[in-house]
Amino acid sequence: MLPVMFKNSWFPTVFEDFLNNDFMPRANTTAPAVNVKVDDKAYTMEVAAPGIKKEFCRVSINDEGNLQVSIENKVEHKEEEKKHHYLRREFSYTNYEQAYTLPEDVDKDNIEAKVENGILTVTLPRIQKEVKKLGRNINIG
Repeated sequence: MLPVMFKNSWFPTVFEDFLNNDFMPRANTTAPAVNVKVDDKAYTMEVAAPGIKKEFCRVSINDEGNLQVSIENKVEHKEEEKKHHYLRREFSYTNYEQAYTLPEDVDKDNIEAKVENGILTVTLPRIQKEVKKLGRNINIG
């Protein structure tokens, strides 16, 4: 005889209520998606930051020579009308900070950044190295 499993509809709810409260906050470990493109002239880095304003973004070169990207979420707490009561709220935005090691051929003095349509775009121009020609004429003495 096989054991019969009963489905209790209250069982998941008890754990859901226990785990999703202020006593046990959920860890937010998400980071924005990052795309990196490369061509002959530059590396282009795109960081997804929906709804973020350029005032909340910082791009810099740190003391180690790495690219430092910071997105700070400043939440303004407004008094809202109490017409609605949320049973669950999952919209959550946190600060993001990441250092990226740059390739040797990046021109660190001419890095540019802009925010447009929810994407932070960082353009990292490449240093164009002169290719030395090995061929030469040798004078016969």
